[in-house]
Amino acid sequence: MAFPQSPAQSSRPPSGGGWRHTIGLALLFAVSGCGGWAFERIGAPLPWMIGPLVVTAIIFMGPAPSVTVPNRLRPLGQVVVATQVGLAFSPQALDLLLALAPVIVGAALATGLCIFVVALLVARITGQSLAQAFLSFVPTSPVEAATMAQAAGIDPAPVVFSQTLRLASVVIVLPFTIYALSGWPDAQRTPVSLGQFDPLPLLVLAAIGVAGAWLFRILRVPNPNFLGPMAVAALLAVSGSGLMPYPPDILALAQILLGTWLGATFRRDFVASSLRLTLVSAVSSVLLLALCSLSAVLIAVVSGVDWHIMVLGAAPGGVVEMALTAKFLGQNVVLITTFHLVRIFIFMPNIPWIVRQIVRYETRKHPKEHRK
Repeated sequence: MAFPQSPAQSSRPPSGGGWRHTIGLALLFAVSGCGGWAFERIGAPLPWMIGPLVVTAIIFMGPAPSVTVPNRLRPLGQVVVATQVGLAFSPQALDLLLALAPVIVGAALATGLCIFVVALLVARITGQSLAQAFLSFVPTSPVEAATMAQAAGIDPAPVVFSQTLRLASVVIVLPFTIYALSGWPDAQRTPVSLGQFDPLPLLVLAAIGVAGAWLFRILRVPNPNFLGPMAVAALLAVSGSGLMPYPPDILALAQILLGTWLGATFRRDFVASSLRLTLVSAVSSVLLLALCSLSAVLIAVVSGVDWHIMVLGAAPGGVVEMALTAKFLGQNVVLITTFHLVRIFIFMPNIPWIVRQIVRYETRKHPKEHRK
């Protein structure tokens, strides 16, 4: 089954770049920012992430624009969000995390089981290999999933596309579902607007975030652009450094960047040429979210933990996106982020050898299909 080049693989700026591409990119961010503003006006959940995502996806699903969103811009948003999350750590938060360690590990294992069930269904329906289907839905970034796919000799294109749909579905579906179940809050929120702020603390916080990302990248820690800044900021917060978090307008700008990058991965040519993959991936992503949410509710009933926290903690989304979702919904950001960090450190070191074992099993079971 052949697949065209994935959106992530074709995300390089066009050869005729320069000032025209820069102007086009600036206009794209301006339009996506207007989408965030509109979503905030109607009281939508996570407006500065979902608004740009939806608007940008619509633009890129139409006549192919000449502008692209470079992958190197995404880490800027990750660093801002990560340092903001890290500043929420405290000794009291650490005590809470230790007390809930069995629940957090249990949620991670339950999510892994749900992923494997969905991967089996997708492999059966689409004819993909089980290894490819597994990599398409395991919670990690699309780029990291593609890297692991290539290392295992698996076509990375459908993996990247399914990963992107998984992230988008969680970011959009989960907040609206929680709103529907818990009640739509009053839309009279404090509007986000660019105001006056002291630039020196912001520069210090940004430098801390960049240094953390650089350190974790050297140490080859998974997801360094998030885990590094968060870890360094958390250590400083626990020590009582007194660092001030980013103002709401800076956090909104970071979300606009992340939402625009995610929306720009939806390309009409890829979706049109892989319609079956698109439909199966979209339905499977929602099914995975439903299974993870159901298992989280069951764990909440047994453990007594608030179901909102459990559902957000077990959601198959990225740690950046879920941290933002938790913050917007007024939940314990540190606790929910820890759910996802524990899952990352359980899954990430083990995904490569799990994929190798699946490939080895499928090769023995269907030797002719794997013989080149």
